Amino acid sequence: MNYVKTFIRILLGIFMTYAGVSHLTIARQEFVAQVPTWLQFSPGFTDFVVLASGVVEIVLGLGMLFLWKKKAIVGALLALFYVLIFPGNINQYVNDIDAFGLDTEQARFIRLFFQPLLIFFALWSTGGWEQCKAWLKCCKKDK
Repeated sequence: MNYVKTFIRILLGIFMTYAGVSHLTIARQEFVAQVPTWLQFSPGFTDFVVLASGVVEIVLGLGMLFLWKKKAIVGALLALFYVLIFPGNINQYVNDIDAFGLDTEQARFIRLFFQPLLIFFALWSTGGWEQCKAWLKCCKKDK
């Protein structure tokens, strides 16, 4: 089972690093379409969101690949990132925005179900579940 988890973690790391680099280069306009309309204050800010999220994706992707001893923290942070970018996927569906080959309502709808899978794989492959529980326990202690 550990080999499967390692494979998934490496696959997510490669995917995230590639996606992050794509934010900064070849797919920049496609990622602009992912920025929720309620967050598009100006073209410059929208571009900043795309670039900043690309940098975060690169950092998380490289963390998944190289920070073996901190994999639970990186996995939990990656899962949180997936949660935070989910509104972009909803925005694409609700506003019928074509991007990344998702040019039908059905394709955009189906994509919505992949985000929970990414969250699950980020947590499962890294032991991030336990990290999340530890963070929640600390939050409860502080109250």
